[in-house]
Amino acid sequence: MQLPRSQRNRRANLSLSCFSDYLYPMLQKLILPYKGLSREVWFLALTTLVNRAGAMVIPFLSLYLTRYLGFTMGQVGWIMTCYGLGSVLGVFLGGKFSDRFGYYRVMLGSLSITGLIFLALQVVETFYGFCMGIFMLTLVADAFRPAIWVALDDYSDSGNRTRSVTLIRLAINLGFSLGPAVGGLIITYVSYKGLFWVDGITCLFAALIIWRTLHQKSAVISREESRKRNPVSPYKDRHYMVFWFAMFLVGFTFMQYFSTIPLYYNQILGLSEDHIGLMLAGNGFLIFLLEMPIVHSLENGKLEDLKIVIGGTFLLMLSFLVLTISPWISIAIVGLVLMTFGEMLGFPFSNSYALDRSRKGNQGAYMAMYSMSFSFAHILGPNAGLQISERYGFESTWYLMAGICLLACIIVFAIDRRENK
Repeated sequence: MQLPRSQRNRRANLSLSCFSDYLYPMLQKLILPYKGLSREVWFLALTTLVNRAGAMVIPFLSLYLTRYLGFTMGQVGWIMTCYGLGSVLGVFLGGKFSDRFGYYRVMLGSLSITGLIFLALQVVETFYGFCMGIFMLTLVADAFRPAIWVALDDYSDSGNRTRSVTLIRLAINLGFSLGPAVGGLIITYVSYKGLFWVDGITCLFAALIIWRTLHQKSAVISREESRKRNPVSPYKDRHYMVFWFAMFLVGFTFMQYFSTIPLYYNQILGLSEDHIGLMLAGNGFLIFLLEMPIVHSLENGKLEDLKIVIGGTFLLMLSFLVLTISPWISIAIVGLVLMTFGEMLGFPFSNSYALDRSRKGNQGAYMAMYSMSFSFAHILGPNAGLQISERYGFESTWYLMAGICLLACIIVFAIDRRENK
């Protein structure tokens, strides 16, 4: 039965009123943080989104190596160590080359060659061959990391730098939320090999975006000019080096979510690859939805960067402690949510602190050091987590990671107190 016109009009007016009074202001609050960011920052974010959406191999690497290639957890740990070694050398060279040749060439070359290596890596099935292949992959791929942060600083200002960092992180996490979810389906209905094809092709497509949309600005800085602008090396900046060690500890624990914890989900909770992919996708979705509003509200507030980093690290510590309560899926979800909020608080503001600490002229060296903290974490974190879990059980690993997070909190707190004296 059709309602009278007056009632239909009343319902329509009520819907419009609800939208204008509640939904529209909410949408404005979500959109406002994105205003004022440069065109180049958006293109960098698009490049990152395409690249990360295809990042399907790494989240499932430990499962691929154990279930498809038949490697032991110990062998997987050593492959992850090679992953980290390549990453350390890659970010070091990426920082050097960014200061010497410019971030444009580094980003373009890194993405192009990485795509080709991914396509080749799918045919490698021996332990030593995979160690070498994964080392070469991260050596080339992670040269991109310091280059994009230098580029980001070039295309942003002090008023929106943290939001620019957050936009790149949102692109990373939106891509990461899509990648594992689709990757899990590809594994279930196609094969593990399909992941390498997608990773390789998306890297090449991301390189095409860089080539077509960005142009080499005044990115080439000679070593002599760099030294004139900034005679201080990041290695001689004591506060920065202590901060670097704290970020290494945070990265050491965070890497468990991409090595040990997927195995915990599979072996203890009984989750399949597609369910694990959806779990990890939830992390990326929450970050995409909430990180920019959170950062925007904190960016110009009274809290300093390091205090926010302490809060994020504390939440990461809690995410490991809750896993010791019981092997339930609901508990694992709570742990993942705590980790996600810790990541949203800790990583954008630690990155912003590193950018602020850097000096014009050798930003590549400073940001390479920042990235290397996570690369060293790649070397030791996954291997340590897997070895401890294999010998002493997953619960021992969670307690150890929580203790390391607490130590990182204490170190960052000490730095903050010294800087505010």
